[in-house]
Amino acid sequence: MSVSKRWLLGLLGGIVMATVVAVVDSHDYGDALTKSILFFEGQRSGKLPPNQRMTWRKDSALRDGYQIGVDLVGGYYDAGDNVKFNFPMAFSTTMLAWSVVEFGKFMGPDQKHALEAIQWATDYFLKATSIPGVVFAQVGDPYGDHNCWERPEDMDTPRTPYAVSKQFPGSEVSGEIAAALAAASIAFRPSNRAYSAKLLKRARMIFEFADTYRGSYNESLGQWVCPFYCDYSGYEDELIWGAAWLYKATKDPNYWNYVVNNIKDLENAVVKNIDGVSYSGGSFAEFGWDAKHAGINVLVSRLLKSAKASSLDPFIPNADKFVCSVLPESPTVSVSYSPGGFLFKPGGSNSQHATALSFLLLAYSRYLNQANRVIHCGNVVATSARLVQFARIQVDYILGSNPMKMSYMVGYGQKFPLRIHHRGSSLPSVNQHPGRIDCQGGTPYYNSNNPDPNLLVGAVVGGPDVKDSYADSRPDFVHSEPTTYINAPLVGVLAYFRSHPSP
Repeated sequence: MSVSKRWLLGLLGGIVMATVVAVVDSHDYGDALTKSILFFEGQRSGKLPPNQRMTWRKDSALRDGYQIGVDLVGGYYDAGDNVKFNFPMAFSTTMLAWSVVEFGKFMGPDQKHALEAIQWATDYFLKATSIPGVVFAQVGDPYGDHNCWERPEDMDTPRTPYAVSKQFPGSEVSGEIAAALAAASIAFRPSNRAYSAKLLKRARMIFEFADTYRGSYNESLGQWVCPFYCDYSGYEDELIWGAAWLYKATKDPNYWNYVVNNIKDLENAVVKNIDGVSYSGGSFAEFGWDAKHAGINVLVSRLLKSAKASSLDPFIPNADKFVCSVLPESPTVSVSYSPGGFLFKPGGSNSQHATALSFLLLAYSRYLNQANRVIHCGNVVATSARLVQFARIQVDYILGSNPMKMSYMVGYGQKFPLRIHHRGSSLPSVNQHPGRIDCQGGTPYYNSNNPDPNLLVGAVVGGPDVKDSYADSRPDFVHSEPTTYINAPLVGVLAYFRSHPSP
């Protein structure tokens, strides 16, 4: 037997095993949903509200933007550090909003908290886009921040605001903020029409800015945004993504025409690497805080319920190709799987791929149901039910159906990460230690093998390595750091399974 065939059989065996484990283990998706949203309260920057449930966190960064006369207080810290990177923050917001738009009816009482999580970001983005012709892209010096291990409540590193403008454009960060505001406007429309209208008006304005003054923020802000959130896939995908969300929010044919007229340019702009790491596969297979390609095709599929066949090209074919690039049994699979069945792609914080791609497959399964379609991956037939099953296997793996028998969501299950790469979680809270802990004062806590004193409940870490092993080590940030863009797509997936708990 050839090595490749042996590898394929071993892979399929691993997937079958993961399926069996998922059936044996039962998960409380409602509990996991509640916690996945609660996590965002632990990432809040600014003046915390009276109903703050993550009570070990306190007010922080209350003077952001004041040195230049602009109120930039609020928003989210993206991961275990104390910088506000608006590009991934906007993507996380878009995905939280899409979670509510697509799966909100399954959230029960948690829909209210999901909307609160979205508004914490959108209120901040309204501030960050309040000056015409200027979009703030980041707050905080990342180099100064990364040289310190201190609580956000104690920060004394530079809180420098960085902006893009007409002269120094940043179409990817501006386009993603437009997408986030447009998606959020749909999420808020049933409960707060005035706020929804305000978000939509700003989304239109920021999209026009992003499209009129084209360019990458790599050029204007590269020394501060790279290598942290450098844009590797170009800004064209964010412009089309933003236009697609604006079309969904407005039904304005101009946005639809923009998507259709520009999508072929996007197909030609093949992504050569993701997160700085080379990979094999087409751009149609990519989705995350940087590349929006697969998300565009799946989102547009949800808008094509009664479209003519000519309108389906290239969106539906590319969405089908994306599915075939993910499913392990497909002859064109371009992702890897651990022996326990967890999806892997190049780059850090691997769980982001499992949650984001699971969200897309779940959303696309609903399109397949409505269209009464199946997908043909060579001689493999993928049904709507198979896409749902795939998403369930990935989520169950995260929640503990894996060889380590470990939940990768903090606070969920009996065994979960105790030493995450997160400043606030790893340092004693202000309640426990009212005195200030300076930049280097946190280093002993960083190096300690003691469990975190504060549980960042709901945080999903980067996850295990490709052999299903997890060291639970704070310095091992590739595996132990949580991020907003891991959790945001997971919210929608968990909402679906909360109402569909049985396979």
